[in-house]
Amino acid sequence: MSLHAGPILDIPELTVEIARAAFPKGNIYMKMRDELGVFYDDKQFIDLFSHTGQPAIAPWRLALITIMQFAENLTDRQTAEAVRARIDWKYTLSLEMKNPGFHYSVLSEFRGRLIAGGREELLLQAMLDCFKEKDLLKQRGKQRTDSTHILAVVRHLNQLELVHETLRHALNELAVQAPDWLKQQVTADWFDHYSRRTNHYLLPKKEDERQVWAERIGRDGLFLLEQVYRGGHHLDLVKLPAVEILRQVWLQNFYEDNEKVRLRQKKDQPPSAKRITSPHELEARCSSKRDTMWTGYKVHLTETCDADSPNLITHVETRISTEPDHAATSMIHDQLTLKECLPAEHFVDQGYTSVEHLIRAREDYDLDLMGAIPNNNSWQARQQGYDSQHFAIDWDKQIAVCPQNHTSCSWTQAKTRSQRPVIKIKFRRKHCNACLKLDLCTSNKEKRRTLTVLAPQSHFEAQQEARHRQQTTEFKDAFKLRAGVEGTMSQAANALGARQSRYRGMTKTHLHHLGIAAAINLLRIIDWLNDVPRATTPKSHFALLAA
Repeated sequence: MSLHAGPILDIPELTVEIARAAFPKGNIYMKMRDELGVFYDDKQFIDLFSHTGQPAIAPWRLALITIMQFAENLTDRQTAEAVRARIDWKYTLSLEMKNPGFHYSVLSEFRGRLIAGGREELLLQAMLDCFKEKDLLKQRGKQRTDSTHILAVVRHLNQLELVHETLRHALNELAVQAPDWLKQQVTADWFDHYSRRTNHYLLPKKEDERQVWAERIGRDGLFLLEQVYRGGHHLDLVKLPAVEILRQVWLQNFYEDNEKVRLRQKKDQPPSAKRITSPHELEARCSSKRDTMWTGYKVHLTETCDADSPNLITHVETRISTEPDHAATSMIHDQLTLKECLPAEHFVDQGYTSVEHLIRAREDYDLDLMGAIPNNNSWQARQQGYDSQHFAIDWDKQIAVCPQNHTSCSWTQAKTRSQRPVIKIKFRRKHCNACLKLDLCTSNKEKRRTLTVLAPQSHFEAQQEARHRQQTTEFKDAFKLRAGVEGTMSQAANALGARQSRYRGMTKTHLHHLGIAAAINLLRIIDWLNDVPRATTPKSHFALLAA
């Protein structure tokens, strides 16, 4: 089923005008319906619904309602009420005035169908396809990307709270799946200790008491695992998710020492990327960036930034919080290629760039990755001495010539601690000892310069070229365009509620982010059609005095 623009016959024009005035965002929806129609069609979702049984609510309506819900940051109950009661929503959705709406649980079921069918990307992609058809999305233009942190729907748990809550969670699931078996395994004091969740203020205050409290939980959890796994007689219980979570958390937080269960110190735990932070949210990870520490995820938003077209989000990438930004660079380029939205220039901050990314962007995507790479941090570069750019390197002959015209004597392939290939070039000690400029070249006690450069040659040359380019005025002026993405991150995270995930799990959180991205595009495209000027960076009254 598709929707065509035009007024709904049973809604009087006066009522429509009142709705436009009463609901500013509703006016946006109505404008969208009149100018663009809708972005979705039932055929796009036909494989997600059964061909038998009671007819479902039109999927195109549910998709559009989902976008409108995220545009106003409404709950499912509030959204269902808006469909039932608001004229602007009925007009946009082509519903009769007397339409009673639907139960709010329909929205959750629809999101579940999208995820189960792997169709959540359709929320954004169908909108982008429409913009392409109407020449509102520029091809091979300029785009920019940034990321922000996302908070998971979990309490922040310290180590003691985590192990207690994990064991309590496993006991609750076993109580549902095998109540008679569980009752035979536990003693009466277990019910006092694990019936309620604990909080930090309920924990023992003295360190020795806390240690005893933790070891008791460790023994109980280990005992429960032994009973579940004993003899292979309870395979149905072994497969329970809560039991597997209990096993992993106990491996990460406890160890046995002389037949005693001990709590691991932080230094003995696995890295944050692998450490479970809550039994209720397995994919959320604890991470930090500068002064911000959070448990959850990270979202990367990519948007167009051409002056002659609206700024539209073209891609959303939701990742674990501990993953560095540069790990998403190639993923973003691959997805933009599949969507036929690849730009000619991509503006990113230093976290997304490396020499390898610069080369791959140019060779594989015909793309100019506009991002700075780390400058040479050697003491020679900082103190205006002889750094690598002062040496003439002949890669074919495998020699280097220093600023004083001395030729190297050794050329060795090696790797850094991070396993990056480099070339170590050494010069003769007799030349270095007699050199009057030695203090500008090396602080080596052996008085011999060793030059380390990136390998292979293509990477070294790309590194030198990038470092030179990012110091130019032209690059600095062009790179100012990247700063505009901060407004998009703020709009998504703060105005539309992306900062706090609505749902558990990275897949559901990604669906949330896609819906918000589509909502932002909807708001912006209507502003563009209405000739609303772009917002500028606000300045305080005091800052304006300096202008």
